[in-house]
Amino acid sequence: MKKFDRTSVIGMLLMGLIIIYIMYTRPTPEEIQAREEAKQEQIDSEKPEEGMVDKGSLEAAIDFQKEALQQPDSLRSEFLNSKLGAFGYSGTLPSAREGVTVVKNDVLELEVSNKGGHIVKATLLQHKTYDSIPVYLIKDGNSTFNISFNTTDNRNLNTKDLFFEPEFSKNGDNEVLTMRLKVSPNEFLEYRYELKQGDYMLDFGLKSQGLSRVFNTSQPMRLQWDFKGMRHAKSKEYENRYTRLTYEYEDGKTDKLGQVGDDDEIRENLSWMNYRQHFFSSMLLTDTPFEEAKLYSNDLLKKAQDADQDTEFTKEYKADLLLTPKNGELNYAMNMYYGPTDYQILKEYDRNLDEAMPLGWGIFGFLNKYLVIPFFGFLSGFLPAGIAIILMTIAIKLLLSPVQYKQYVSQAKMKVLKPEIAAISEKYKDNAMKKQQETMALYSKAGASPAAGCLPAFLQIPVFYALFTFFPSAFGLRGESFLWADDLSSYDEIAKLPFNIPFYGDHVSLFPILAAVTIFFSMRLTTGNQAMQQPTQEGMPDMGKMMKYMMYFSPLLMLFFFNNYASGLSLYYFISNLITIGIILVIKGYIIDEEKIKAKIEVKKARPKKQGRFQKKMAEIMEQAEKQKNAKGK
Repeated sequence: MKKFDRTSVIGMLLMGLIIIYIMYTRPTPEEIQAREEAKQEQIDSEKPEEGMVDKGSLEAAIDFQKEALQQPDSLRSEFLNSKLGAFGYSGTLPSAREGVTVVKNDVLELEVSNKGGHIVKATLLQHKTYDSIPVYLIKDGNSTFNISFNTTDNRNLNTKDLFFEPEFSKNGDNEVLTMRLKVSPNEFLEYRYELKQGDYMLDFGLKSQGLSRVFNTSQPMRLQWDFKGMRHAKSKEYENRYTRLTYEYEDGKTDKLGQVGDDDEIRENLSWMNYRQHFFSSMLLTDTPFEEAKLYSNDLLKKAQDADQDTEFTKEYKADLLLTPKNGELNYAMNMYYGPTDYQILKEYDRNLDEAMPLGWGIFGFLNKYLVIPFFGFLSGFLPAGIAIILMTIAIKLLLSPVQYKQYVSQAKMKVLKPEIAAISEKYKDNAMKKQQETMALYSKAGASPAAGCLPAFLQIPVFYALFTFFPSAFGLRGESFLWADDLSSYDEIAKLPFNIPFYGDHVSLFPILAAVTIFFSMRLTTGNQAMQQPTQEGMPDMGKMMKYMMYFSPLLMLFFFNNYASGLSLYYFISNLITIGIILVIKGYIIDEEKIKAKIEVKKARPKKQGRFQKKMAEIMEQAEKQKNAKGK
């Protein structure tokens, strides 16, 4: 039997008395309503007149917010109610609370914090990272959006430390969130976010009302946006290579900060900037250009690798933008973009945003924008990405086949002339000038030239480089699989190495190996034969040896350099080289007849050839040089 616990009985009796006291002393609903009406009358009587800033000034509200946040959660409501009369503005109550408001559509979800009034989380709802988690552009404090300004009593304030009051509404189908840092009902600093359905671009308004007495406009007001790019791809190094800060300034000029290392720049009249993270972008655009912009880029990945550390971030960006009040107030109509770095999407906004993509300059960018991207977009619209790459490669090679044909015809002519060139070299082996004259005369009569074989190759360079810049930027390849490659925008790993090879990596990719093998055989069929046909001139480098070195060096370069590149690019080169080999074999085996070429050359040599003015002049110069040489030798 348990011993009688007198202490427990006393405790129970006391609790019962307390409960009875609370029940019998609780105010009636009528008494509660009377107290609330009296309190409201007191508050209304203490409100400042419209347009005036007394104890409800911005500075006092800030102090009040900070003091309220220092209170325990259980006592904060009581503290706010007891102190509210000192401000005469009930709107201060909700604005001093922690919290976030969610604004979303079918492609983008944003979380906006009361503290600072800025976006603290941006999620792309239709995209995943390499390890199948949602793509977050903003998360866990990697982005800070702040306005720094001075007050008329010489205090420096930062909005990131202050609490805004949220108000959620609808504008048709659009979700609208207004965040206000209030001094009074008619005096506030406002951020307005409006998100349209199906759009990665949101309207963003920044304005103040009734704060001309608070802002010290003699001191600069600055908008500061700090941002760290989060890793989304399998290869951090590859992703970092295409992660850059790009911007537009002075009515349409575009530029970018350094690709590697740290860089900074000061520009005037900045109209937009893009914190590009390879396949994803975070942008700020303004209708009223910022008169001054200080931009910074820090390579976090490079620094982490140098210190032998791992990091989830690639680059750190900072922007310090000068705000220009008018009549003491701020009013900026802007936009924010959180979405794919996709040419088709960015082009639709008609604000020159496609210049934020690394598509190459000049003719290379032109080919990408008006040929490659539309054609690949058409094919990938109804075909898997891998098949689209193959068909595009075939089409491009067929388009360039006449140029290649010219190249092979030139090689065939040089092969036919090789015995005669050798005879000239032997006959004038002690007279380099005469040997050069006779060789050039033979080329002229036969209608052949060593440079004719090089010119078609140079004509293919713009296409080669355009595709080299297209594939790493092709958003349509991201996450698309083909054969053993699970993502054509990343490397196609078939084996993991237990160690890291400098410039190669810690894995083996198959498409670069196949591309390296095919490039070797295609170069053997083209530059290899051409090298054997090239005469070696005295005092000139041995072109045959140089081409032979290139025949072995190019596949090695392909093997090492492309091991970490997009497998879609390696697939293109593999298919392209296969087609080149096929075209060469067909042209040489079935189209080009060396006997007919030789007969045509003989006919041309038999015809009297009229020299042009330039040729005559060159012949005279060479003859004079020969005479001077002979005179010196006597």
